[in-house]
Amino acid sequence: MNLTAEQRAIRDTVREFAREEIRPVAARADREESFPEDVWDDLADLDLTGLTTPEEYGGFDADSVTYALVNEELAGGTLAVATALSVHCLATSCLAEFGDEAQRERWLPEMSGGRPVGAFALSEPHAGSNPAAMTTQAKPIEGSDGEVEEYVIDGEKQWITSGERSGVVILFAKTDRDDESTITQFVVPKDTDGLGVGKKEEKLGLRASDTTTLTFDDARIPAENRLTEVGRGLSAALSILTGGRIAIAAQSVGLAQHALDESVAYAGEREQFGGPIGDIQTIRHKLAEMRTDTQAARLLVRDAARRADAGEDYREAASMAKYAASETAVSVTNEAVQIHGGYGYTTEGGVERLYRDAKILPIYEGTSEIQKDVIAREVLDR
Repeated sequence: MNLTAEQRAIRDTVREFAREEIRPVAARADREESFPEDVWDDLADLDLTGLTTPEEYGGFDADSVTYALVNEELAGGTLAVATALSVHCLATSCLAEFGDEAQRERWLPEMSGGRPVGAFALSEPHAGSNPAAMTTQAKPIEGSDGEVEEYVIDGEKQWITSGERSGVVILFAKTDRDDESTITQFVVPKDTDGLGVGKKEEKLGLRASDTTTLTFDDARIPAENRLTEVGRGLSAALSILTGGRIAIAAQSVGLAQHALDESVAYAGEREQFGGPIGDIQTIRHKLAEMRTDTQAARLLVRDAARRADAGEDYREAASMAKYAASETAVSVTNEAVQIHGGYGYTTEGGVERLYRDAKILPIYEGTSEIQKDVIAREVLDR
């Protein structure tokens, strides 16, 4: 699909930023397992931390195609930064779509400026792909007039991106632990008494992104921090995550493109058997397959984003994009390591980090198996 002049300009700006500002610090951030906060502040200066915030609250209010382009190019810098931004944007999307005017006024202007960082707390140790099995409870406490005055939260959330560095959490919890129809959405400040942050997970990849548990032990929030009506939380989460799948698919494309670019460059400079390995048919065919698969995934992402912008039902398109692109990222980065040979297996080669990062893409925000279920359901229900 053709991009507008504005979309091309944004893509080119973010691409240059990713290559000039993010890539140089990516290896160190991965090695030290530390998030590059200076990069985050620069994203805020570019207005990218307000991508999904309406303009009236200081945001960018990007269309879905632009949002996908930004995610693709940032992931071409490093996936950890792109992931942190997409989760922050999930949080601002929840506030923009489900919050009332007071909630939007309280949170969105500052969040669009980058601080506080948003987190999205849905998964639990025993409730990942099946969020309805969550056990975290937000028990309503009524005042003397019979109206709910506050909620008391108890439970644990797992796999929380920006769990440590975030300042506000979009939380999904049951108002009655034994009733899955009571899942509700809340906004919880990180400095709430009783909210604790667990240790950072030691991960295969995405090591610069802090991933933690969040524990709630008699954590109390006022009733006005409820974002949805009681029982509307799960449908809200699934709605927001459908758009989030476009972002993850776009990130997959960006990561695959980075691996392809590195492979093309290496194939042109690495010499064996009297010439560059790019002259060897086996390598040429690998590059052709990597290029074709990456471009096919990109077109699926663009189609899903276009459908979202047109107001169409884009659930199947988003799942196809997320499934195909995430699997492509794994296969393309795998081939990048193979093309680089022994050099690709070392940290000096750089592509091993891309390979490690890629493996999370078919897992988080809906596994490939979940995406297949969504696609099959759409196909069979027609």
